[in-house]
Amino acid sequence: MNKHQAASATGTSGAFPVERIRAMFPALQRAGDFIFMDNAAGAQIPQSVLDAVTNHLISHNVQRGGRYGRSVTVDESVADARTSVALLINAFSPAEICFGMNATSFIRLVSLGIGQMLSERDEIVITDMDHDANIATWLALESAGAKFKWWRMREDGNLHVDDLKPLVSDRTRLVACTVTAHSIGSIVDVASVAQIAHAAGAEVFLDCVHYGPHGLIDVQAWGCDYLVCSGYKNFSPHMGFLWGRFETLKRLPTFREDFIPDEPPYKVEAGTFIYENVSGMNAAVQYLELIGRNLAPSNNRSRRENIVAGMGAIRDYELVLAREMLGVLRDCGATIYGVADEARINERVPTFCFNIGKLSPQRIVEDMAEMQIGIRDGHMYAPRLMKRLNLSMDSGAIRASLVHYNTVEEIHKFGEALRQIIARLS
Repeated sequence: MNKHQAASATGTSGAFPVERIRAMFPALQRAGDFIFMDNAAGAQIPQSVLDAVTNHLISHNVQRGGRYGRSVTVDESVADARTSVALLINAFSPAEICFGMNATSFIRLVSLGIGQMLSERDEIVITDMDHDANIATWLALESAGAKFKWWRMREDGNLHVDDLKPLVSDRTRLVACTVTAHSIGSIVDVASVAQIAHAAGAEVFLDCVHYGPHGLIDVQAWGCDYLVCSGYKNFSPHMGFLWGRFETLKRLPTFREDFIPDEPPYKVEAGTFIYENVSGMNAAVQYLELIGRNLAPSNNRSRRENIVAGMGAIRDYELVLAREMLGVLRDCGATIYGVADEARINERVPTFCFNIGKLSPQRIVEDMAEMQIGIRDGHMYAPRLMKRLNLSMDSGAIRASLVHYNTVEEIHKFGEALRQIIARLS
């Protein structure tokens, strides 16, 4: 890393002001020496998101659909959040954005609907690189007559679209895959996935939970049919949202009470969701806009253009972090799972899954915790990937996951701590 990159990464100069960004996060300011490197399990939230949640709970913590002012405000805040999330992912319409508890429940909701529409198209393509929520949920449709084709990760740590082509036919109902592996950080060429699936008349379901905080989401450019995200990785409180093409969601069989309109998004949103967390998601999108607006001030840019600018800056900065982390792990003799070739760094986000020889992942993570560094060990909710990597479900691997509020200095502290632990345990 050259001097300019180092300065940019530490916020002293350059395009990405990481120290100013860190000042927006109360948890980071209160953490003392603690280093957050478990962001794949949930990111911290900026003050503006906390303020939005608090304001909802204080000012209009009532049920929507009423005629009095506070209730009307809830309707307005939900509508505003739909608009913001639609801009975040480049949806065709805010009506395509459905709010709920989490991504897993939405995957199940869509799978139950698709299970009722299999007919002669009864094959579903799934991968061995995904979170189990985007595998087991589809496998549960076997009793409905679904058959499955496995799109398997190659030894180089990623899914290749050339391997998908022979799996797709006129029997294919759906291809379900991740945008970015939550465990190993590999980015999938999902636009090509959609081209292959659509050429055969099939649909594409994308798990975008892990990619959300790291790069620009564009459902129109990707050409997918469904997409799920969880707010808790996207700098908002715990909630989830589903996007689907309007006509696709309109056709999808869902459970709804008789008084609920039979059209998106209402037919998808069974029951009451957490309005204050939806307000927080709205504020999280505005936070990402703010990054883009501050990096290149312009009165003429649209909200979407500010999101594009902000996420582009985040992606560029995180590539600096990813290169640095890759180097540190190599220096420590780590076995890195996923994309480990620096020449292919664009195929990953700064989420690293690794092991250190035969040392216990649990012991290393526990020792790291004592040294005020939060990372994670285990199977990462990906049993099929663990099997693919020849790892035990009991021990699994270690995962260190960074986002744009992490710094190069934190990576160096991580490396120093890891070297000390290796020396002590070896």
